[in-house]
Amino acid sequence: MATKDVSRRYPIVNVPNALTVFRILLIPVFIVLYLWGTTATQWWALAVFVVAGLTDQLDGHIARSYDLVTDFGKLADPLADKLLTLTAFVLLSINGPIPYFWVFTVLVAIREIGITVLREVLRRKGVVVAASSGGKIKTVLQMGLIFLMLIPWSTFVFSEVVLGVVFWVLVILAVVTLAQTLISGWQYCSIVWRSSRNGVEEI
Repeated sequence: MATKDVSRRYPIVNVPNALTVFRILLIPVFIVLYLWGTTATQWWALAVFVVAGLTDQLDGHIARSYDLVTDFGKLADPLADKLLTLTAFVLLSINGPIPYFWVFTVLVAIREIGITVLREVLRRKGVVVAASSGGKIKTVLQMGLIFLMLIPWSTFVFSEVVLGVVFWVLVILAVVTLAQTLISGWQYCSIVWRSSRNGVEEI
């Protein structure tokens, strides 16, 4: 549902915003560890990704619980999320377990960047569109897919059969994730379109 943004103003320096900035700073660390290429750094890259994902949940919880929502947070928090997930997808396209994964990454990037730009345009007009359940499911699927793809399975699973099963599980999950990502993007655009037909003042 789309509503006018009537949130109060709070100091930009607070715990949720600090966690968001911390998440952004973890991204180059994640990149270096992943591209380092050793088994140890792969596990460390996974650990950094998990920590970054947890800060996403934590900063949102704190901001809502203590009413610390700021304009900076509204912009930086989703931007940090997109940077983290898209960075992971790009890296997995370069050196991941699924061939031609770049097709997935390009389609997801188009959706995520497009919706982010649309959100910012609406935000500048004082309009906020609440996150849908479809968008939340999309986020869970994306994070889960990245987590499973970052695990260096071949370092501790020595059965070709098991590795084959893992591969197809990842492929199926990637297809489901892509479908949900595109569907949730369409749903978001549909909400904005239906609301705009009734007049911007009712969005």
